[in-house]
Amino acid sequence: MVEPGGEEARPLLGSAHSDCPQRKALPALCDPRRLAHRLLVLAFMCFLGFGSYFCYDNPAALQTQVQRDMKVNTATFMALYAWYSWPNVVLCFFGGFLIDRVFGIRLGTVIFSSFVCVGQVIFAMGALFNAFWLMEAGRFVFGIGGESLAVAQNAYAVSWFKGKELNLVFGLQLSMARIGSTVNMNIMGWIYSRVQVLLGSTGHSTLGFTLMIGGVTCIFSLICALILAYLDKRAEKILCKEQGKTGEVIKLTDVKDFSLSLWLIFIICVCYYAAVFPFIGLGKVFFIEKFKFSSQEASAINSIVYIMSAPMSPVFGFLVDKLGRNIIWVMCAVVATLASHIMLAFTFWNPWIAMCMLGVAYSLLACALWPMVAFVVPEHQLGTAYGFMQSIQNLGLAIIAIAAGTILDSRGYLFLEVFFSACICLSLIAVVMLYFVNHLTGGDLNWSAKKREKLQKLAAAEAESREKLRCQNEDDLAKLQPKNDFSLRNRYLSKLGAQLPDNYASNLPALAHRNVLK
Repeated sequence: MVEPGGEEARPLLGSAHSDCPQRKALPALCDPRRLAHRLLVLAFMCFLGFGSYFCYDNPAALQTQVQRDMKVNTATFMALYAWYSWPNVVLCFFGGFLIDRVFGIRLGTVIFSSFVCVGQVIFAMGALFNAFWLMEAGRFVFGIGGESLAVAQNAYAVSWFKGKELNLVFGLQLSMARIGSTVNMNIMGWIYSRVQVLLGSTGHSTLGFTLMIGGVTCIFSLICALILAYLDKRAEKILCKEQGKTGEVIKLTDVKDFSLSLWLIFIICVCYYAAVFPFIGLGKVFFIEKFKFSSQEASAINSIVYIMSAPMSPVFGFLVDKLGRNIIWVMCAVVATLASHIMLAFTFWNPWIAMCMLGVAYSLLACALWPMVAFVVPEHQLGTAYGFMQSIQNLGLAIIAIAAGTILDSRGYLFLEVFFSACICLSLIAVVMLYFVNHLTGGDLNWSAKKREKLQKLAAAEAESREKLRCQNEDDLAKLQPKNDFSLRNRYLSKLGAQLPDNYASNLPALAHRNVLK
């Protein structure tokens, strides 16, 4: 049983001020200081992004239906993913700024959730009216809200949780996001078939109603945003705390100071994810055509990457934290991903083997690659570095999505898999270069966790000793400073035995007037 003053009663980020009015005791579920209430907030926090991730891959879950009902080729179909990414090439830099300085976390979360809902409705209306351009517009609006909503979700997590809890919260949020993607992959095809039975035919109307039903998850997430806003406002009054902020500081001028190691990390990120997300977007039909899977089986295997990343991401995160050697882990993930694409391209082995390997590699790379940014840039440049990394990732995904659709239309799946393998090879070359650059420059990217911790402690002790030495030198300099005329006169008169008023004391020159003894 936890005592009221113990962990369960620990305040949120930003302790209550001493001048806050004393309030009567609240039930555990209603008290922001108690664990039960924070768990309730965590539940709404996790479901905040569920609708966004569920609807992001609606096109992948319904690829056959979208292409057939809207009469579009694969390149045009993949433009639905490109239109999602285009706004985030810019918004990745400004999402945190808008939350911190313009809207605030509560209003910002509601606004971005509303963009997600409106975008999904426009997307569905485009199918209902048989207007593919309207579907593209809907994905653009959806993209405006999607990535920025993830930033707001992280800001809420930092505001409500701290210390060891925060790592768990981030892991749970990621797991819920992957669950949303997995549920979409496995249920949207079934919803389409039920709507088809009700309407008695296939066509763009069936597709539109199916997408509209999928949009219910976005409305659910918007409701969670409104509830979170209320709970956060209430906690602010009770605990006298400030609104949570992202803490991001974006300065585009910092880009010129980025090291070669950081640019190589950017290349690894773009080339790797370009061979994962577009592949998943086209994967369902690939498994149907090459391996003769049923639609349900193809949906299941296409979602295995997300299914595996849900539980494995926290595990790999813990492993990388304990062992270090980030570059080695990234290299293993890239090699495993390359092997899985080669297996899918040139063999007819059971594809579950390759997809499970891809799921493990995808989870491992995310845990080892993204933290490396913090090792190669100063803290004041982290916001710019991560914003730039997300920006070029979205730019790469937008371009590769269109390129992948064009290759598939003109050359087929074999050439598409060769193209994805080439992207992974570029990523592998960048990893090898990063290894040697880090080794030659004496970087810490491939240190063991024990070595990094030991050197961090030594650096902290050295910084502390330097600070003490600086303070001591300042004190010594202050003692050696020459006395002014006023102080010298007072010392001379004191030696003669003259009685000086208190306000003339040599140690209080600021309280005396320099012309008194003139």
